Amino acid sequence: MATVSYDESPQPVRSRFGRNRLTVTVAALVPTALAGALVWQGVSGAGENDGGPPTARAAVSPAVPTPPQSPADDLPGGGDPTAPTSPPATPDTSTAPTAPTGPLAGKVVVLDPGHNPRNREHTAEINKKVDIGTTTKECDTTGTSTNAGYQEAEFTLDVTHRLRDLLVAEGATVTLTYDNDRPFGPCIDERARIGNNAKADAVLSVHADGSAAGNRGFHVILPALVKGGGADTSAIVGPSRELGERIVGNFARETGSAPANYLGGGTGLDVRSDLGGLNLSTVPKVFIECGNMRDSKDAALLTNAEWRQKAARGLASGISGFLKK
Repeated sequence: MATVSYDESPQPVRSRFGRNRLTVTVAALVPTALAGALVWQGVSGAGENDGGPPTARAAVSPAVPTPPQSPADDLPGGGDPTAPTSPPATPDTSTAPTAPTGPLAGKVVVLDPGHNPRNREHTAEINKKVDIGTTTKECDTTGTSTNAGYQEAEFTLDVTHRLRDLLVAEGATVTLTYDNDRPFGPCIDERARIGNNAKADAVLSVHADGSAAGNRGFHVILPALVKGGGADTSAIVGPSRELGERIVGNFARETGSAPANYLGGGTGLDVRSDLGGLNLSTVPKVFIECGNMRDSKDAALLTNAEWRQKAARGLASGISGFLKK
């Protein structure tokens, strides 16, 4: 039989105060821990939720109520309803016109596209006589055309538009005697007045001839010395000749066309005293017949847009050279 051993050592006596001491200690720690948790939550902010370090939350001042605004506070003069008021400023939306720039700035050119495509519909009006100084002549004519029906008046408008654009690009102020904006005319005396009233530095009347087949080439018509009635070209004969000579040289170079073989002795110049547009002019003025519409070879040139652009360049170079002298 096994021997049972008993521990005979005395057992420690448990104080009756031990449990109470533990209870007191725990009770004392709970409020402290709770206060610490509240402090931690107060300073941690969003950092706790997003896993970042604690961040200080900005202090928010208590809202201060704003006193209601008096309607008088909106009045000028610090709320004084009797203070004078100024009308609101109106923005200036106007723009000053831009002055032309370029080598021909300040120069005035008048271009006169010969005839009018609708003259043929107003024969009674264009057949009325007007005074050209030394005599009377018809207000205007229908002009000529190619054998295929391309009108001189269509040609002259096309070349004039091209010429206008080239001169404007150089800074010139350009006026047209008409721009397909009237049923007929203008009459030859009115065409002259338009150039005179504009105080033009140069006037060019654009035409094409209607001579016999085989007559080829271009020519420039200059004013003769005319003095009588309402005509006096004495002041413009010299400068008009210079303008015409410059146009002849530049037109031949740009187009490759030769001066007329049927008048002018190969000079490309013709002087006339029977044209009202020249007789009544008081400013330098010439006409150009760019070619003969009744000749098939010249007609092939006149109806070609590329050639018409060359013609415009030749005319622009001649006018520009005259104005820059």
